[in-house]
Amino acid sequence: MMTRAVTQILHGSQKAQFLPVTQNIPGRALTVILQASPAPQRRCISYVWNTSSSCIHGGLPVHSFPSESVRKVCHRGLPNLDIGSSLPLHQICFCAKAASPPKVITFDELMAATRNLSNWTLAHEIAVNANFCIKQEDYPQNSFAGTVKQIVHKAFWDHLESELNEDPPEYKHAIKLFEEIKEILLSFLTPGANRIHNQICEVLDTDLIRQQAEHNAVDIPGLANYVINTMGKLCAPIRDNDIKQLKATDNIVELLRQIFRVLDLMKVDMANYTIKSLRPYLWHNLVDYERTKFQEILEETPSALNLTTEWIKESIEDELSSISDESSSCPGADSSSKPIISPTLVLNNGYLKLLQWDYCKTIPETLITDEVRLQELREKLNQLKVIACVSLITNNMVGAAVVDVPDFTDHLKRISLPLLEGMNKKSFDLKEALNAIGIQICSIVNKSLSERGLPTLSEEMQSNLMGQIAHIVEKNNPVCSLIDKRIQLFMRSLLALPSFQKCMPTMPGGLSVIQREIEFLGSQYASIVNFNKKVYGPFYANILRKLLFPEAAMEKTEAETSSN
Repeated sequence: MMTRAVTQILHGSQKAQFLPVTQNIPGRALTVILQASPAPQRRCISYVWNTSSSCIHGGLPVHSFPSESVRKVCHRGLPNLDIGSSLPLHQICFCAKAASPPKVITFDELMAATRNLSNWTLAHEIAVNANFCIKQEDYPQNSFAGTVKQIVHKAFWDHLESELNEDPPEYKHAIKLFEEIKEILLSFLTPGANRIHNQICEVLDTDLIRQQAEHNAVDIPGLANYVINTMGKLCAPIRDNDIKQLKATDNIVELLRQIFRVLDLMKVDMANYTIKSLRPYLWHNLVDYERTKFQEILEETPSALNLTTEWIKESIEDELSSISDESSSCPGADSSSKPIISPTLVLNNGYLKLLQWDYCKTIPETLITDEVRLQELREKLNQLKVIACVSLITNNMVGAAVVDVPDFTDHLKRISLPLLEGMNKKSFDLKEALNAIGIQICSIVNKSLSERGLPTLSEEMQSNLMGQIAHIVEKNNPVCSLIDKRIQLFMRSLLALPSFQKCMPTMPGGLSVIQREIEFLGSQYASIVNFNKKVYGPFYANILRKLLFPEAAMEKTEAETSSN
């Protein structure tokens, strides 16, 4: 509402039509504008494409959500538009890569699919991420958007101040602000709070205020004080200091401005409280909810399982290749018999591939909601793999020297983890980090040997140790390949366990240095996989049936067709 007031001040004519405001919170940039062309049927929607232009759920901007997966999926659900591009409002066309003609979907169908996608992602994130909350973020002070916002808001508040300083005062826009404040305060109330609801409606009765304004009898400071007192009753304890600062403000325009700032914070508090209250209910019903939502997306977009099908198909091909290699190595094996593949084994192999997935590629559709978590697991596992390699090399080369070093493994992790931070970025220099780790290890070992009155490592020994550690970065490094196979073996054993079993499988040799960390990551990984199987098991079963048993799937399709 306040944004509409800003629009009316800056644009006196009615030619420019703005899209209805997505939230009643001042301070949001005007990012989505409806432009009316001379022909009504050619009405288009223009996107000023930045993080604040995508809004979901009650007008909360996508960039308010701290979780990367929510932002990714919400943006992925929208059309890829360049800055300033326009699309006809009545239809949007998408062209498939295949030779088939492009499918035309209506704008309403697109928005329905986007809503399903954002609801599905948001519900999953709230339920599985205990730290999920909404944060109030603003544009950087020196950014273009921040500068525009500052100019527009200054223009509004300066204009409001000039109106109130007129003789007689002009209360038109001030009344609109109180009308918006009234709506926000009422939105904070629970359904049974009738007394305070009636009181707010009575005191902030805009019709009565307009009549008072016509006779120059409106009490703006009195209304502001009532609003502050009501906010003090409704706000969380963390906002008590903000309420005190409001009571100490004398300038009425600045007071109104600060009232909206605190109302912004109260809206975020209320949203986070609602999220916290919903989490147990969502978790209890999440499997059915996600499956239903994905089924709705699949009905609106039949190609929504294409990437998942390719992912499972690749896993089947890898398993067939593995069986073929085993049979070729066994002379007595019957090569004419058709290999039998376990669907569970195929799925587990597919999940294991996600730990080495190139996340520049699009992940299978059924795993979109956990993409960020899986990516973080992969990055942490890569760090642990390097630490295990360094530990194995050090123990093999100078094991006698480090055996009496107290807490050597803890020292190794403390010096390695900070140096390996961000190692999955393209700009990261792993060789330089490994050289630094080698220098630190030599320093720790020499210090321990000196303290015990023993000779330190020779220059040649230090050079060999640092060289072996630096060679980890090379492709097909034997030590790195060995540790990687053992990590894969542990994760495979973990997935093979029943979901209700809490104990961990036996830790393979060479991983004892990272046992605590890898067990923790393994439990997170198994939790993601087991939940994903629960939700999307029926979809995976249909895909596996078609790929592993195409004859049976064809007969079932023909039977369904004939019965219909």
